[in-house]
Amino acid sequence: MKHTHPLPGDIGLTQISGITGRLIRLGQWINGDGFADYQHAFLVLPDDRLLEAQPGGARIQPLSAYDDSSVLYVCPEGLTEQQRTALCAAATAYVGVPYSFLDYLAIAAHRFHLPLPGLRRYVASTRHMICSQLVDQVYQDAGIHLFADGRWPGYVTPMALYNQLAH
Repeated sequence: MKHTHPLPGDIGLTQISGITGRLIRLGQWINGDGFADYQHAFLVLPDDRLLEAQPGGARIQPLSAYDDSSVLYVCPEGLTEQQRTALCAAATAYVGVPYSFLDYLAIAAHRFHLPLPGLRRYVASTRHMICSQLVDQVYQDAGIHLFADGRWPGYVTPMALYNQLAH
């Protein structure tokens, strides 16, 4: 479900410019999402704040950091206030979790059925995450499963979130 005004617990989807955005677009293309329009996801928190995965580690910052960006806000249909509260409470546990560009390669290895030992454990690990994995994990911790397609935990990109929630 799409929103125009963000609420706590919503997922923000946006573009990233520069080389980082191009690398993420490439990673999503390798993972079957095409050259996607959204390369970044974050979770909206109360008091006009957000939680996002960044190369320096997951952090909370003002929602105003994206005032000059085009952001699409999405959430599952029928998300309750109690669930939104649970999401925001779960989010704080991930502050400081390192970012991992290697997760895009691990997700691609799974997509191409490469028999790499420990791959599922690596993709599912919460010790390192890309932005979409972080958002998906917070939802799981709050008891909300965004995907019911049998995918591995952590097997999620920003465009997978868009495809699941924005249509």
